[in-house]
Amino acid sequence: MMLQNSGLVLEGGGMRGVYTAGVLEYFLEQGLEFPYVIGVSAGACIAASYLSKQNGRNKKVNIGFVRHPEYISWKNFIRKGELFGMDFVFDEIPNKHVPYDYEAFYQSNSEFVIGTTECETGKPLYFSKKDYNENMLTVIRASSSLPLFAPTVEFKGKHLLDGGISDPIPLQKAEQDGFKKNVVVLTRNEGYYKKPARFTYFLKKKYKEYPNLCETMINRHLQYNKQTEMLEEKEKNGEIIIIRPLEPLKVSRVEKDPLKLEDLYLQGYNNAKEKFEQIIESDTKELEKVF
Repeated sequence: MMLQNSGLVLEGGGMRGVYTAGVLEYFLEQGLEFPYVIGVSAGACIAASYLSKQNGRNKKVNIGFVRHPEYISWKNFIRKGELFGMDFVFDEIPNKHVPYDYEAFYQSNSEFVIGTTECETGKPLYFSKKDYNENMLTVIRASSSLPLFAPTVEFKGKHLLDGGISDPIPLQKAEQDGFKKNVVVLTRNEGYYKKPARFTYFLKKKYKEYPNLCETMINRHLQYNKQTEMLEEKEKNGEIIIIRPLEPLKVSRVEKDPLKLEDLYLQGYNNAKEKFEQIIESDTKELEKVF
């Protein structure tokens, strides 16, 4: 069931991304496809298995491996300067432990845009299928590279970091690409507003060669909160459909408790089920406008 007019926009959020995994698992079970998908950070990671149509893969990876020492640990950070084991997550898991279906992904008719942050400019840099070709996982790795907790990723001569730094909820990019009706999956409760960044001294010291990046990171809360206000207004006007956690969040960005993660995953699954008919009706009404 390929929708005609609706895009899918996915926020990041580290391990809170298991909520998005639950949402997309329900979509997979229903055979629901979007012609356009855009995600940043964990949102992009979760989207990849959705687009390759691998039922259960996100749960197997993001919950099943969460206590593996190479997946996420301070030991990783001490040894390699990265909290998540990036080689393990973006090489060993998809190529050895839980094989990723690259062929199915590239055969998908959906466009998949991945948002990153360019270190030199501090601005968002987006990559579509024609941009990354067979290097999709490299770009997702860049989009998921948390500042201070992961090294930058070089791709096509650009130094890249987490896409959520510069464009945490990339709805405007989806609209610029022609999708005025969108389903937005958030990983925070309604009413959440981001506070100013801490550790600004360390940011400026770590990224002293990237002053524009530092400025973007320091002002990230302003960008996030502005986007949140815009989303709330668009939701009230019926322009977008938001799926977000309804129960108070108990999962942190670096959560390692599989029971908490399982619960959040099921929340996402059930919330998607509740919104399913609304999504179909919204896309159908938009199609009727065309004719």
